[in-house]
Amino acid sequence: SSPHLVQVRERIRINGQPISKDLFNKYFWLVYNRLEETKDPVHASMPAYFRFLTIMAFHVFLQEKVDLAVMEVGIGGAYDCTNIIRAPVVCGVSSLGIDHTSILGDTMEKIAWQKGGIFKPGVPAFTVAQPERPLEVLRERAQERKCPLYLCPELDDFEEGRRALELGLAGAHQRSNAALALQLARTWLQRRGCQGLGELKEVPRSTEVAGRPVPLAPAFQLTDAMIQGLRDTEWLGRTQVLSHGPVTWYLDGAHTTSSIQACVRWFRQAALNRDKPHDGSEVRVLLFNATGDRDTAALLKLLVPCHFDYAVFCPNFTEVSVANNADQQNFNVTLENALTRCLENQRTWTRLLEEKGGQDPWLPSPLRVGGLLQLAPARSSLLLVPPAPRPLNSPALVFPCLAQAMRWVAQGRDPHLAAPVASGAHPHPAASSGAVLLREAAAVRVLVTGSLHLVGGALRLLDPALCQ
Repeated sequence: SSPHLVQVRERIRINGQPISKDLFNKYFWLVYNRLEETKDPVHASMPAYFRFLTIMAFHVFLQEKVDLAVMEVGIGGAYDCTNIIRAPVVCGVSSLGIDHTSILGDTMEKIAWQKGGIFKPGVPAFTVAQPERPLEVLRERAQERKCPLYLCPELDDFEEGRRALELGLAGAHQRSNAALALQLARTWLQRRGCQGLGELKEVPRSTEVAGRPVPLAPAFQLTDAMIQGLRDTEWLGRTQVLSHGPVTWYLDGAHTTSSIQACVRWFRQAALNRDKPHDGSEVRVLLFNATGDRDTAALLKLLVPCHFDYAVFCPNFTEVSVANNADQQNFNVTLENALTRCLENQRTWTRLLEEKGGQDPWLPSPLRVGGLLQLAPARSSLLLVPPAPRPLNSPALVFPCLAQAMRWVAQGRDPHLAAPVASGAHPHPAASSGAVLLREAAAVRVLVTGSLHLVGGALRLLDPALCQ
């Protein structure tokens, strides 16, 4: 799976656990040395990062003699380097969203074409409810590749006559993922000769329902192991809640329009519908970053209705110095580029609030970046906020790294995070008054979203055990 959140070993798991450091070290050098010995002397280059890890994952699974390997596609499908398996047991396409448009195309139909590239002749494939045109594209790709394609029934269909299924992952959107997982698991079990799991029946064209160009797979009787599997599923960084005293962190690596919408629905249910503290003092904070070619303004606009008291923006760097954190370093992005993006996000958020609430008199004209990134080495903190005596309408703050941003939000009230250094680095009135409110609030609810890498950095700070 990709990307990893805290350590690269998370990408290659056996029985749910990242492979050990010793095993990773052993297979890394074995694969590296073999490639080094056999590479083409004319085009003498090693595979790029993701390709190398994909080759290594295949090698690990073969050497460790796993019964079943589940491979998550990297980007797209058709041209992704994971797509070299000629005869998988089964293929699945989850809910489509607009992402990686510079590579996959800028419409759902183009993205569906790329995703359908994983279909293989005679290998059953499943998908979930999709918009009409992208679903037609998937059907066309399946026909072109002589691949039987089926639509997963809703999870409700598995619950008829029985109590509702419990899912280990929160959020209504996970029901669609669970329905897909059940069909993929059933196909594997059927291949292994397990009985009573519902046979797939070809649906004659005459019986295809209007607007449903793909036949519906039958629901089936779930085994106890399946019910337990759905209930016990854990996946860090997706709809994850960490309660640290008065500060509760809501972590979700959503980074597309559709996933941010799902994140907002989950956050409202998990955080905003909870009983207010007796004294009513609750502070809501958004901690956000986005990377790549994503339309950040569109993502931020979806988050405005959550009524955050503060919006905090920072790069995905855990610390300003990332020398000791190679697993989370992106060598393609400089700190200056990342900070510039954060400042743009800050301006966008301020503009969105102006549009939403009318022209609030305290909101300044867009902040200028001039001279900001030429920081004196002695100054360890960078902060920009619209000046305001009190957080009337979501002051937007920018920090140079996650650790500083999260320490300011927690104000010493989370035992996993040190208190912020009171060195005059936060001179703005909104930051000062915000620090007071955060220290005194009965409940601080923080949504961390926009990037899986941001969530991974937050987890590294909030749960040090993940670094072991």
